[in-house]
Amino acid sequence: MPRFQRAASVTTGSRPRPVHRAQPLFERPKLRPAGIRDILRDIGPHYASNGVVGLAFSASGPVAVTLTVGSLGGLTEAQLASWVFAIFLSAGAATLVMSLIYRQPLGFAWSIPGTVLLGPSLQHLSFPEVVGAFFSAGVLILALGLSGVVRPIMAAIPVPIVMAMVAAVFLRFGTDIVSSTRADPAVAAPMVVAFLVLTAVPSLGRRLPPVLGSLAAGVVAVVLSGRFAMSQGGPILAMPVFTAPALTWAAQLELVIPLALTVLVVQNGQGAAVLRAAGHQPPINAFAMSSGVFSLVNATLGGVSACVTGPTNALLTASGQKTRQYTAAVVYALLSLLCALLAPMLTRLMLATPEAFVLALGGIAMLRALQQAFVTAFATNFTLGALVTFVVTISGLDLFNIHAAFWGVVIGYALSRLLERQDHAAT
Repeated sequence: MPRFQRAASVTTGSRPRPVHRAQPLFERPKLRPAGIRDILRDIGPHYASNGVVGLAFSASGPVAVTLTVGSLGGLTEAQLASWVFAIFLSAGAATLVMSLIYRQPLGFAWSIPGTVLLGPSLQHLSFPEVVGAFFSAGVLILALGLSGVVRPIMAAIPVPIVMAMVAAVFLRFGTDIVSSTRADPAVAAPMVVAFLVLTAVPSLGRRLPPVLGSLAAGVVAVVLSGRFAMSQGGPILAMPVFTAPALTWAAQLELVIPLALTVLVVQNGQGAAVLRAAGHQPPINAFAMSSGVFSLVNATLGGVSACVTGPTNALLTASGQKTRQYTAAVVYALLSLLCALLAPMLTRLMLATPEAFVLALGGIAMLRALQQAFVTAFATNFTLGALVTFVVTISGLDLFNIHAAFWGVVIGYALSRLLERQDHAAT
């Protein structure tokens, strides 16, 4: 019997008999793919600014995490530049293709939790061994996507539980506004004030989107404070290098399963939940298969696994009409491809800004998504499971080197099934 069957009925004699039609493995778009004319018609200041902020977010904090982990792991400058090139190349290509096909803002990036868990591994594994794990994780992610098991598993988990995990992960972005404003008020305070003014006065906010206004205020504050310190020299264009993978049991057992689970459950789960909250219908299996394919592309150039991320998609859907938000993803994708080409220069540029600028911008841009996550998680049913998920995720539990967000969903769902049977029976 085919998987994911959908019942219809035909008449055999006088008695109806069910007929089953298999649901397509690769979710079909509801509209024709967007073309250049569609993009030019649908794009506007809000969508362009959301795409720019999404790129600014990806090119600052996440790049800093990547460079920190790689540097501590002993990677050469050429290997680091190749890593940055790979992750921006896959992010731009996957986002552009998927967003145009589905006419939805389907933003891809790379796994930050996956990058973080590489830190300890690079202390005792060689980089070729880690690259070998990248390849194996990409194959596993692709195989699970092709098997069709990802969609029903994600569909079985109640939305409030998933959104509680998202709220826990996004909470840090909210607290970053407070900490950055306290630590560096000269940079962060003007950004907060600009956001509040543009939000409180709708007539101004329509002319200048609040997040873009906050970004502009931050740039002016950084320049006036004399805090922009970009290092001189170094390459401008990316020169990717190939690292031959080494397949060893130690690296495979330590990294492959955690990387795959981080992509499929933690990262793609966040991204899908954020998109649903924004009114979209994300293609879960297509996410998994695309993540697998582009994870293999990343591995070829020494980069960590590709995925759909919650923060990026929250920024792309921060404002505007749902049917036009795919243009924000197109802007983000094109800028990501440009960043791939200029990876060395971009890295130096973004790391030259004060930390408070990055933290405040990310926090301000994520406020709406954080608010929506809390409302969805705790407004109706499954509230106990959502609370447990939130608490476990916040705790930082990382059993078997797997991110706390995964354990938050697992434990929260298990306790919800045990103690919230009435809620589950009603769905």
